[in-house]
Amino acid sequence: MSLSEKIFNAGVVGAGGAGFPAHIKAKSNVEFVLANGAECEPLIHKDYELLLHFPNEISQGFELLIESTAAKKGFFGIKEKNEKAISAISKYLNGKTELTKLGDFYPSGDEFELVYEATGKLIPPAGIPLDVGCVVNNVETLYNIALAEKDIPVTKKFVCIAGAVKKPSSFFVPVGTSFKDVIGFAGGTKVKEYGIFMGGVMMGQLTFDLNEVVTKTTAGLIVLPKEHYLIKRKNQPEQNWHRIGKSACDQCSYCTELCPRYLLGYQVEPHKVMRSLGFTKTGSAVWNQMADLCCSCGLCTLYACPEDLYPKEACDKAKVEMHEAGVKFIQQKEVKVHPIKEGRRVPLKQLIMKLNLLDYDVEAPFNLKNISISKVRIPLQQHIGKPTRSIVKKGESVEEGQMIGKIPDGDLGANIHASINGKVKEVTEEFISIES
Repeated sequence: MSLSEKIFNAGVVGAGGAGFPAHIKAKSNVEFVLANGAECEPLIHKDYELLLHFPNEISQGFELLIESTAAKKGFFGIKEKNEKAISAISKYLNGKTELTKLGDFYPSGDEFELVYEATGKLIPPAGIPLDVGCVVNNVETLYNIALAEKDIPVTKKFVCIAGAVKKPSSFFVPVGTSFKDVIGFAGGTKVKEYGIFMGGVMMGQLTFDLNEVVTKTTAGLIVLPKEHYLIKRKNQPEQNWHRIGKSACDQCSYCTELCPRYLLGYQVEPHKVMRSLGFTKTGSAVWNQMADLCCSCGLCTLYACPEDLYPKEACDKAKVEMHEAGVKFIQQKEVKVHPIKEGRRVPLKQLIMKLNLLDYDVEAPFNLKNISISKVRIPLQQHIGKPTRSIVKKGESVEEGQMIGKIPDGDLGANIHASINGKVKEVTEEFISIES
C-alpha cells in the first residue's frame, strides 16, 4: 500500500491550518518538501513542544513525504530563537534536508513567507505551493504521517492551552473533547468570566461555548478575561466594525504598508478595501478586489491601524461579496518583493505587547498524562472538501481507532475514527457522539 493510501485511511489532514487532506499532497511530484515549524500565533507553543518531545516521529514523517513526492530536497522551517527545538530535530535530519532558520516575527508561519524564505520562490497570486514545485506540511501533520505509515489513525489532537488558565500547557486530547474538559485538564481558569479564542487571537475565532469541541485542526485555545481588550473588540456585531470603518478611516494606508502579503509583492491593499464601506462613490465593485489575495492574518486590524479599525474584517466581507458576485481578481502586476520588506517585519514580542498579552506570555510545557474523557462529539466536517459519511449507527459499540466515518470514493475529504472506546449515542449529519 502506498503512503498516500495509508494517509487517506488514517484520516490525516493539515493539523495547522484549514485541514487540507494530506494524502493529496503525498501523491504530488515536487521539487521541494517543506516542514512548517515556524509557529507564530501569540501564546501558542504546541509545535515547539512537539519538536522537543517527538523529533524522531516528525523527521520520519518528513522523510516519508520527501520519498513519496520524489522531492530532491527538504527544507525545515523553524524559528532561530528556538535553539532547543533546533537541536532536537537536527539529530534526525538527513543530508537531503536544510534547516531554514526564521526570525521571530509575525506571520513567519505563513506558507507564502516560508516558501520564499526557504527556496526564494514566490507563489503565484491566488496560487498554492504546488504551483512552484513545493509541498508544505505542519510538523504535527508530519507526526501523524509517521503514525499513518504504521496504520495508526488520527484519534488525538495535540493542543496548547494558554492565557488565563492555571496551568498553561500542551497535551494530547481525543478528537471531539469538549473545551470544558480541555480547560479543566489545564487546571481551570483564573477568572470567572472569560472568552476563548479557538486557534489563536490573530486568526482564530472567539467563542463562549464550553460545549464546542476539539477537531483535527484545533491548534490551541487562548482563554482571556471577558473584560480583556481583545474580547471586547471581537465581541461586537459585525455591522459595528464596518460602520466605524466607514466613518473613521482616514486612508493613512498603514494597514497596507505593513501587510505581509503586500510586502511580498501581492496586490493586497486593505486601505483601498476600506473605501468599499462607503468612503468614496466608486463603490465596492472596484475596491473589494484589493482584498482577494488577503491571507486574513489580522496584522492590519490588530497592529497596524492607528485608529483601531477593522481592515481585516473589511477584507473578509469583500471576499464574500466578490464570491457571491462571481468576481475573481487577477493580479496584472509582476510579483516583486517590496524593497523595504525586511524593515517592516513585526517582531512577535512587540505584537504581544500591543495586544496587551505580556502577562500571559509564558511557556506551555508538554503534559504527558492522559486526559480522562468519557464523552466525545466528533464532527463529520473537520477538513476541506465534503463532509464524511457516518458508517456506524446509534447503540453500536466502537473501539478507539475504529473507522466511524468514510469519504466516498472520488470525493475530497478525510476519514474519521473513534477517539475513545464506547457506544455511539447519537448520529446526525453534523457529528457522531460516543460515550464510554
